[in-house]
This record gives sequence, C-alpha cells and structure tokens, in this order.
Amino acid sequence: MQALRVVPKIFYFDTFKEFHEEFKLGKGDILVTNEWMYTPYVAPLGIDIPVIYQEKYGMGEPTDEMMDAMKVDMDKYEYDRIIAFGGGTIVDICKVLSCEIPDKAADLYTGKVEAKRIKELVLVPTTCGTGSEVTNVAVASIPSMDLKKGIATEETYADCAVLIPESLAGLPDKVFATSSVDALIHAVESFLSPKASPFTDLFGAKAIEMIMNGYAKIIERGGNTKENRADLLKDFAIASNYAGIAFGNAGCGAVHALSYAHGGAFHIPHGEANFICFTEVFKMYMRKQPTGKIEVLNKMLADAMGCDTANVYDELDAFLGKILDKKPLKEYGMTEDQVAPFAKSTVDNQQRLLGNNYVPLTEEEIAEIFQNLY
Repeated sequence: MQALRVVPKIFYFDTFKEFHEEFKLGKGDILVTNEWMYTPYVAPLGIDIPVIYQEKYGMGEPTDEMMDAMKVDMDKYEYDRIIAFGGGTIVDICKVLSCEIPDKAADLYTGKVEAKRIKELVLVPTTCGTGSEVTNVAVASIPSMDLKKGIATEETYADCAVLIPESLAGLPDKVFATSSVDALIHAVESFLSPKASPFTDLFGAKAIEMIMNGYAKIIERGGNTKENRADLLKDFAIASNYAGIAFGNAGCGAVHALSYAHGGAFHIPHGEANFICFTEVFKMYMRKQPTGKIEVLNKMLADAMGCDTANVYDELDAFLGKILDKKPLKEYGMTEDQVAPFAKSTVDNQQRLLGNNYVPLTEEEIAEIFQNLY
C-alpha cells in the first residue's frame, strides 16, 4: 500500500515579490488571476506578462463554459507555463487548461477524451481552503448536464505549489470562513478514510490542530475579522496545504460527495456546501460505528474546544457557527421533493468520494441526511 505521495514541488515565500524573483515570471508565461489580486500584488512589480482575469468569464465556482471561453483568449498568446494566482476556481480551471482540449472541457469530465498535459503549471492559492495546489482533483459544474463533477488524473497535478501568506490578507470574512472550514473538512475526512496511513494522519491531525486552534484565537478575540486573524495567516496557509496533502492521498468522503448535489443546484460556494452537511454526516457515522478511529478524531476536536466527547458534534456546530453561519437547505431554495433525487444523484455520480467513507452509507441513509438538512 502506498502511504504518501506529494507530486508538486512545494515552495514558500512571504511575498509575491519574492516568488517573482525566484521564478522569474515573464516571457513564456501567462498569468491567470483576479484583477483584485493583480492590482495590489503583481502590478507594482511591472512584470511583462499576459494576464487573464477569471472574473471576466463568470463568477463563482468553475464551469466548463468558463474554461472554454478562457481557452479561446489564452490561445491568442504563446506560452509554456501557466501561473495560476487565485482561489479554488482559478486553481481548478488551470489544472484543466494546462491539458490539451480538442473540443470542449466537458469532454474531460465525461471521459470522452483523456487528459494530456501540454503546459507547465504553477499553482499559487490565494485562499486557505482547497489544498488543491497539491492534489490532482479538478472540480467543475457542467450546466448543460446539470452536473457537478471532479476529475483526478496524473495529468492534472501541478509542477509547483507556492504558498504566499501575504495573498490571504485581503480575503473577505466569509471567503476566509468557507475556505478554511473546507480545509478542516479535508483533514477530518481524510483522517477517517480507509485509505489513510500513518503519514496522511500526521498531516491531517496537524491541520486539524492548527485550524481549530486558530479558530479558538479568532473567537476569543471577538470574531472572524481581518484584524483578528492577521497574525494567523501563515498558520492557515500551511494547515490548508497539510490538509491538501492528507486528502490528496487518502481522499475525502461523504461530506464532499453530498455537497455536490446542493452545491451544484443552488450555486453554493464549495466550502459552505461542505459545511452544511459536515456534522450531520458524522452523526450518521457515529450512529453506525461509534467505536474505532472516530473516537480518536472526536477527542482531538473535543480537546480543541474544551468540551466532552459525548456531544462533540453539537459543540462543533456551535463552535464553527461563530466563524460561519449554517443555514438549512430550504433557505437556499431546496424543496422537500428534492431529498430523494439528491440522494440518488450522490450515489450515481460520486462513487469516487463515497468509496472513502468511514463506513458505507446507503442511498436511504444519504436521503435521511438530506432530510435532516432540509
């Protein structure tokens, strides 16, 4: 059994300027970013590099339509290396656009064509959540098929992953919350995955510790604001990366699997969609298998919050609720009639993730979780 594999080289810089000085950005490169990140961090450096602003092609999470439109404009330039400087949307889009796309990006997700890498890829995340810079997972919505799906192939690994805590300073409060909660869920799900090893546990457990301790400090200081987390950005950037290494090897499970149904249907940010079903999935796990490795996880979480393990998931809801509001799915537009279709869609389309569950969940049990979240 392979215990651990980290494919991209990992770099750390305090500032974008230091990154530029070592990587020598310029001729032969193309930068994919957001204008609000380009202006403070890249523009002052006067780098001669073509820039693609992701927001001009659509907002929110990645879609195959955004990828196709961006590819048309990127093909106007000659470049060998893509620099992806942005959040999960940009990172996942660039994983796909570093590959050859004969017709449409959707063809990679449906399996019509196999991914073939043709460009060098450097991923510089500007959120502290996806950990996608060290994984080969690229998620997208395909509106024409009413489907949200991920691909994971050797061809979608980056060549380099670059951490720059400076770039997290301008995160809106909610984006910080949704992205960091996503990182926590990556660490927790990978810790309980049947594919976990002592090596992934090392990264996952440390990520849990760093994120929970960081949250505790933010809450103690009065809540989730830029000022209250300013000195914690390095910890959250590294913890997100650790969680990415953990789930990139051990995988995520039912929380992520279920989140694709409502996340895709109601365009809910990925971390928020995961947060909605996080504790409900783990309550189901506890009902089915309360002994074993989940006891170790429960103690880690309880110790971080200073509570008893007996009611750890109710306490976790209250604790995380001080960082990010949790709402029932009906407030996003879900109807009770969608419970069964969401459960079926999860089983039909997310076996890649469901195979990493702590314990197997039936379609009926998944429907019960959706019912409880409604």
